[in-house]
Amino acid sequence: MDRIVSDSFRRAPSEVVLLSAGPGDLELLTIKAAKALAAAEVVLLDELVDPRIVELAPLARVIRVGKRGGCRSTPQAFICRLMRRYALQGQRVVRVKGGDALLFGRAGEEIDFLRRAGIEVRIVNGISAGFAAAASLGVSLTHRDHCHGITFVTAHTHDHGEPDWAALAATGTTLAIYMGMSRIANVANGLLRHLPAQTPAAIVQGASQDGETRLLTTLERLAGDAAGIGMGTGGGRPGVILVGAALAAARANAANTLAGRVGLAWKNCVDRYKSSRLSLRSQSLFEPIRTETECVD
Repeated sequence: MDRIVSDSFRRAPSEVVLLSAGPGDLELLTIKAAKALAAAEVVLLDELVDPRIVELAPLARVIRVGKRGGCRSTPQAFICRLMRRYALQGQRVVRVKGGDALLFGRAGEEIDFLRRAGIEVRIVNGISAGFAAAASLGVSLTHRDHCHGITFVTAHTHDHGEPDWAALAATGTTLAIYMGMSRIANVANGLLRHLPAQTPAAIVQGASQDGETRLLTTLERLAGDAAGIGMGTGGGRPGVILVGAALAAARANAANTLAGRVGLAWKNCVDRYKSSRLSLRSQSLFEPIRTETECVD
């Protein structure tokens, strides 16, 4: 392993690795990411990354540079200066970001800043939360029967204005909307002006992580259903909003799964009754059926 690390991440003059930590599940890290962490001497750790990731960087000084929407965050300019300082000292610097570093992670600003300082930048890609959300729902974001592509977009512009919902709706693609958990109603209302009310929609909060929450619904019910289960409230985990016809498969699968669970629960009740000779009047036989899929018509 030492040989692999030294060959792949041998010391280069003034270099920073922008490392993508994925959606949260550490098993989704790439091998290249693990090698970079093993060789790191300074790790700048994003707020949204599982803190246990530092166990893969035993040699590193860890500096937490939290950035989370709606909360007090480490200024971007300060983060850039930290990377420059340690890189110019010749230390192996790894800047760890959630998801994929090149997607809504301000990587462009950091790359420009470091290159102007004469510092090389190496990028290690990872799995973005949008893909983890789709995997959790068991759907293809680009099912050719429903759409011809996917559009990644944030729920607000740089100046906190509204995106061009009309233009986004007109693409006919699956929409993966980031940074929208505090603006679910705005997103739904903006798209409802241009898309049918019954357009499939979903939210996956904490994709791939313990306690992940999923909501499957329609565009007209998105805001109400999300509020009904506490999504979008203050202090919640980041989530991804998915909108488009490709999500219809997820709703169909969820409905089938729910029906299967009801049937299985009934069979279990009958079997238990036969084995114990208890009366069906006993309410203890009928255990509640729990499902992570909500609001399925």
